[in-house]
Amino acid sequence: MKLTTRSVEKPWGRDTLPAPFPPPHGGARIGEIWFVPPPELPSLLVKYIFTSEKLSVQVHPSDAQAAAMGESDGGKEECWLVIDAEPGATLGVGFRGPVDAEALRAAALDGSIEEMLVWHPVSTGDFFYIPAGTVHAIGAGVSLIEIQQNSDITYRLYDYGRPRELHLDRGVAVARGVPLDPALRRVIPPEGTVELASGPYFTAHRVDGVPGAALADAYAGPCLIVPRRGDAVVEGEAVRPGECASAPGIGAVRFDPAGQTIVIRPA
Repeated sequence: MKLTTRSVEKPWGRDTLPAPFPPPHGGARIGEIWFVPPPELPSLLVKYIFTSEKLSVQVHPSDAQAAAMGESDGGKEECWLVIDAEPGATLGVGFRGPVDAEALRAAALDGSIEEMLVWHPVSTGDFFYIPAGTVHAIGAGVSLIEIQQNSDITYRLYDYGRPRELHLDRGVAVARGVPLDPALRRVIPPEGTVELASGPYFTAHRVDGVPGAALADAYAGPCLIVPRRGDAVVEGEAVRPGECASAPGIGAVRFDPAGQTIVIRPA
């Protein structure tokens, strides 16, 4: 089943998008293109994100933290695959050194939190896994695919003076004031089948051509199909780059032998 696509305008979005996406109508600034989770996979959300300005410095709680705070949604872990980046583009993930709660609050209030983050230069193929509690910000000039728990909880710690609500008490309470584990950042080669993520909430692979028997077994149940090059055919329906579909298993998908596809399942 092809998923419903939603284009979301953001002040930090773009009026031109990378291929295969057409130009937005009427000069709209599109920041996100996301796919409505299907009933059989309600816990997973896939987005494309496009930035012309920095996003807020923010953090997401874990499931346990969200429940303890009385949130209606669960927590959020996510990962990013950079698909395009302008020269000098960066992603802010984790701190340069240990930061305690008092120092974190003070830095969020005076703006110095921006300098405390590690701003990683990025290009196509850079991949980050973002555990709950990781303080992060997406910089300008980046296009990426985000795979995440389907949760709408974001605690903004700093927003460059924009007139939006901050969530300092909750954000400081859940933030981990530590550097990013180097193992959570990798460069994905442009070709070849590779595991992207294998976390507590979802598993994802980028598949070149037709998946082998091991992946067919691993993805025998409901999964999401995100073509990146070439079409995938899910139960007779063509799914093209820039689209996403759910499948009862990858055995129900016809893959382009020359294509490249991201497949995702719950953990």
